Amino acid sequence: MVQDEPKGEVVAASDAPREKKLNFFQRIALFIRQVFAELRKVVTPTRQELLKFTGVVLGFVVVMMAIVYGLDLLFTWVVNVVFGVPS
Repeated sequence: MVQDEPKGEVVAASDAPREKKLNFFQRIALFIRQVFAELRKVVTPTRQELLKFTGVVLGFVVVMMAIVYGLDLLFTWVVNVVFGVPS
């Protein structure tokens, strides 16, 4: 593990010499430190961005529902034509 210069974060490096393997509790502590370091990088969206992202997701869901509904109708019709009782 190597300390990243700008922020002091611990990152993996392939060219660094191997250090002694950390014990179980040290690995848990390292994991938690890395989680907090990543969480500091998270940017909260503004209200406008949140509404835009929500609209995009809902629009995508509606489009996918329409596609699945259309395919369901198509396959139902095909099954009725192939296996249906003749009128």
